[in-house]
Amino acid sequence: MAQMWSAAAFLMIIALLVHSAQAQGVNPKKALFVFGDSLVDPGNNNYIATIAKANFAPNGVDFPGGVPTGRFCNGRTVADVITQKLSLPFLPAYLDPNTRGPAILGGINYASAAGGILDGTGANYIGRLSMNTQIQYFQNTQQQFIQQLGPVAAKQVFANSLYFFVIGSNDYINNYLQPSSQTARQYSPKQYEAVLVNEFSRQLTALYNLGGRKFAIFNVGPLGCIPSQLANQRSPDGRCITFINDYVQGFNGALRQQLTVLTARFPGSTFVYGDAYSLVFDRVTNPGRYGLINVNSGCCGIGAFNGQLPCITGVSPCAARNQYLFWDPFHPTDAVNVQLGNAFYTGGSPVISPMNIQQLAALP
Repeated sequence: MAQMWSAAAFLMIIALLVHSAQAQGVNPKKALFVFGDSLVDPGNNNYIATIAKANFAPNGVDFPGGVPTGRFCNGRTVADVITQKLSLPFLPAYLDPNTRGPAILGGINYASAAGGILDGTGANYIGRLSMNTQIQYFQNTQQQFIQQLGPVAAKQVFANSLYFFVIGSNDYINNYLQPSSQTARQYSPKQYEAVLVNEFSRQLTALYNLGGRKFAIFNVGPLGCIPSQLANQRSPDGRCITFINDYVQGFNGALRQQLTVLTARFPGSTFVYGDAYSLVFDRVTNPGRYGLINVNSGCCGIGAFNGQLPCITGVSPCAARNQYLFWDPFHPTDAVNVQLGNAFYTGGSPVISPMNIQQLAALP
């Protein structure tokens, strides 16, 4: 009798959890999972020992409520913008203690500032979640979904869900381009891009084997144009550093080819390629077209191009934040993230191919 009551109680709890999730506007048949670095970190680094943190003002000055959340931006990240377009609430950070129960059923964001494709990337910032660690955390999430929805419904969720990736920038900025970089001594630029693409392909394969089918991968932006590299490389006039952009374009081209291979290899999969590089570079070269007046300095930062030290407490940001391409030495402003998010959501080739995010989400 006690065993029968335990089983009944367990089923009742599961039903209540699902009902609660539905009451919150969450569709338990589909979720959104975000993997990446500081470009989409919603605050995971708030909970680890690291110097890569943004949970202080003036970060978040234009975020809803005007409070810092751990996002490296004055407002929303591009993942936030796409999440809103999908009519979902902002995804919780995986490491947030409140990310449990029905709160996870709409999806989770695992992204971590300084994280990279390679485990060794970002060691100069001490703590960070590499892509491999993020995938391990996703496996933990799967068990939580199974506990709440049951194995059959959970499997359906993982197959229907969207998987977003914004990763790779730190594998250059905080690895290959670092002074006295071990990887730079070990690999030529061409060899290094092959190492990155092969490892990233292995990681995407692992997620496919875990049930993922709809993948959106955003390539690496023009790192030779960001304020930190303009300052580090001592650009005399704010022009982009060509050799760095060449490295990135080599990686992006190899990544795009590999995604075509993965799509052919894995039945039922769709790998979408978002060209963040071209979108950002076009804003660097044609700022007026996008309502921008400054495309080579951070709105908030210290040193040459506001690119030598990040946006920290006590540093006043620029007034015209919606007219700056960069918020700080590394990251776009809220205004630019909105432009990029809109382009990825409804745009066409070559911005995003073979389909946009709206079309990917609509796939059965």
